[in-house]
Amino acid sequence: MIDFLIVVAYFGLVMLVAIWGKQTKGMTSEEYFLSSRSLRWHSIAFSTIATNIQGYQFLGMMGSAYLYGLAQASLEINAIQGILLASFVFIPYYLKDKIITITQFIKKRLGKRVALLYSLANISLFSTITIGAALFWGAYAADMVFGEYLSFLHPNRITRITVLIIILGLFSAIYTYFGGLSSVVRTDIVQFLVLLSGGLVVMFMALNHLGGWSALYTKTPQLMHLHLPWDHEKLPWTHIFGLFLLNINYWCANQSIVQRSLAAKNLKHAQIGLMVGGMMKYLMAMIIVVPGIALVGILGENGLSDPDMSFPYLVNTYLPMGAKGLVLCALFASLMSTVDSTFNSLATLWSVDIYKEYLSKKASDAQMVEAGRRAILFSFVSGVTVGILLLYLKFSDPNAAFTHTLNELRYYINCGIVVVICAAVFLVAPQQKVTFSAILATIFFQFIFKSFFPEMNYFVRAMWVILIGFFLIVLFSKTRFQNPRLMIQIASKQIMGIGLGMLASLILLHIIFH
Repeated sequence: MIDFLIVVAYFGLVMLVAIWGKQTKGMTSEEYFLSSRSLRWHSIAFSTIATNIQGYQFLGMMGSAYLYGLAQASLEINAIQGILLASFVFIPYYLKDKIITITQFIKKRLGKRVALLYSLANISLFSTITIGAALFWGAYAADMVFGEYLSFLHPNRITRITVLIIILGLFSAIYTYFGGLSSVVRTDIVQFLVLLSGGLVVMFMALNHLGGWSALYTKTPQLMHLHLPWDHEKLPWTHIFGLFLLNINYWCANQSIVQRSLAAKNLKHAQIGLMVGGMMKYLMAMIIVVPGIALVGILGENGLSDPDMSFPYLVNTYLPMGAKGLVLCALFASLMSTVDSTFNSLATLWSVDIYKEYLSKKASDAQMVEAGRRAILFSFVSGVTVGILLLYLKFSDPNAAFTHTLNELRYYINCGIVVVICAAVFLVAPQQKVTFSAILATIFFQFIFKSFFPEMNYFVRAMWVILIGFFLIVLFSKTRFQNPRLMIQIASKQIMGIGLGMLASLILLHIIFH
């Protein structure tokens, strides 16, 4: 009963925060999509990282940490690379041009065709795989851990998870529909604090049963290495090169992540917000990875047959009443913070890039906001549909590795996006036709590598595809690179010091935990 009341209070708080003191009628497009460009650093930090954390990280990544140990943390801590590039190279360009969408920046540098391709690719990806996967993983994780608590929704598990997908998707869509980015950011702050609290409870509980931090080294020393052999099937140390390039897509060219920085009060707030968010990634890496490693030491030889049961096992075996309700809220928060941000970014891309640009050039602010809201309704239907489809696929093949499969599907599009944004920022005069062809060629290269090198790790494959696509643009455009000194922009010396400190800390972690 206590756990149930905690969950009810959580949903009430989120809705209250979303609608508190906010008018929903007569909003300008800049107010609706960019919160009137008034976001301060703390809002940017909390909302960006809340959007980044998803349910599959508690299930899939903790399960992967149970198998591979600290190496799984690489996917979290190396986000610092992308965050620093976004802070000091990409975001200054975007804020200087006062863009609402990244498409507008690409259009200025590479023309309408490339910009349209970028926008349509992101709209397609966001409205299907991004929303669908977030809804599926969040609802699936919640039911896997708290099926008994949620049985009142329906006794049949598939039906119960389907109901959860619909309810959580609808709840997120409602406050995003009416409040725009301001509501998303306010609720994301609450959701981040909830998921952080729930994650810390699980981590400290696992460490307590293991025997403390030092026991990680005495009982599971084989799992305390950040780098695995180059021929490792899932996480070879070489994956960090592909991950570095893919982080450019996620942290520098993903509208749902970058939109908070576009809405920053000024460059200083954008840079501080992103770097504080980067520091939080260290904490999130601990919350996700440490419990999985600790569980290996706790169970010893009597280990789990299914590593993805690590998180459910820890919660159901060791957490007391009340704490379970907090962790369930954390799972819901990880889902909703991703979904609401994606809804808002979809609305922005559709309204600014497609509706205003091609369908109604004279559209008023009110018409643009209404077009964005219609996009939210459409993406709610498409996202829920994909989420339910993934659910049925999962139950038809329970051993399916959805995390890696969905990543590979995303990378067919994301590799091209990395090529586009790097050409737009790092090259002086990339030719538009060459760039357009290179984007399409990345999809072809994916199939070639997949066919001839099927055993190649998909991070490494993405690296080669991106490098080939980018250097084709360099070669056939006959252009040169921008002057690095002119590309880097820093709001203050103190911020530069923070950035250098973060870079040094990342290098130090790789050395210490090699």
